Amino acid sequence: MAQLSDDCFAFGGDLLSMAAALELLGSKLGTVAEPETIPLRQGRGRILAAPLAAGHDVPPYDNAAVDGYAVRFDDLRPGEATLLPVVGRAAAGHPLPGPAQRGAAVRIFTGAPMPDGADTVLMQEDCTEAEGGVRIPPGIKRGANRRHAGEDVTRGAIVLRPGQRLRAQEIGLAAALGLTELRVYRRLRVAIFSTGDEVREPGAALPPGAIYDANRYVLQALLEGLGAEVTDLGILPDEQSRIAAALAAAAGAHDLILTSGGVSTGEEDHVKAAVEAQGRLHFWRLAIKPGRPVAMGQIGRVPFMGLPGNPVAVMVTFLILARPLVLRLSGAAPEPPRRFRVTAGFDYKKRANRCEYVRARLERGSDGGWVARKFPRDGAGILSSMVESDGLAEIGEGISRVEPGMGVEFIPFSEVLE
Repeated sequence: MAQLSDDCFAFGGDLLSMAAALELLGSKLGTVAEPETIPLRQGRGRILAAPLAAGHDVPPYDNAAVDGYAVRFDDLRPGEATLLPVVGRAAAGHPLPGPAQRGAAVRIFTGAPMPDGADTVLMQEDCTEAEGGVRIPPGIKRGANRRHAGEDVTRGAIVLRPGQRLRAQEIGLAAALGLTELRVYRRLRVAIFSTGDEVREPGAALPPGAIYDANRYVLQALLEGLGAEVTDLGILPDEQSRIAAALAAAAGAHDLILTSGGVSTGEEDHVKAAVEAQGRLHFWRLAIKPGRPVAMGQIGRVPFMGLPGNPVAVMVTFLILARPLVLRLSGAAPEPPRRFRVTAGFDYKKRANRCEYVRARLERGSDGGWVARKFPRDGAGILSSMVESDGLAEIGEGISRVEPGMGVEFIPFSEVLE
């Protein structure tokens, strides 16, 4: 269960920069999920909780990199072809019994253990079968086409470290080391709910003035992509008492609470007041667009984050702010998403004192480089813009105007959407 000190976010001011918010989260929050042991086959997407050391070399023995003939290099004639008899055969899983004979070749196949004494492999297409043996052309180097034991991983080496999120390649490496179980952090338990009298569940009747709730579905998909275990608490009406009760109940069984809507300054925005009534709200206004009303606080010692009500603002603030929070609480060693420098293919004006994220798609420019084309509409409720864009152009603080041809930082969705 998450454990936050009562003053871990204490600071002055009511409008926080994104950089300051991220630094605050990084310095004050740590892993709250406990370790557990799981089967290797269930490891994809999980976060490693203990270092993984190699118990043996990979590969465990010298072996052939190609199909061909294994020989002793010293048996080859320099500068001219060498004719050697073929006196044995070695295949993967079927090593040559005994050492390689001097003055002879061994027929060998990819992955087969190198016969004792042999140190070089000739590719079969470079050789010619002749006179009961094999004719080997000159020019081969000693040790050619031979893979050495430990060439991939040496025994005792730390190959995976705590905090790594396990992908197919990490699972494969663990399997290559013969492991059947992994020590990982348990899945982070996250409660989500939406607020608003106008919000309806998809599939329900839609009366005048109502909208379907996309935000919970967006948040659940984003959280599950990060390996979290999500509890959907549904849609809560604009009633402070109902919201406060839901927050209190969620805090008793979860590591993090995420909500959407209700954190602005309107008379019907009750989430902020409900949090303050039973916990603490450490910040709730960020210098960001879309998504300025973002609340960060705690219910007891459980972190709480309230995201905006508009679906684009929900996604942007999740990807930039909530994602590193979830990863850190889950035990991962989060790194900022990689930004790529691209050329702006749009004109844009903004306030210099906030960071803005512009939805854009990428096209190849005339010089072969990437050009970001801004989505034509800016509204924070236009969820189709996230579907039709390749990522976000980040227009940082201190910049008030972007013109075509300028360089901008671009965050591809492939960097932040699992």
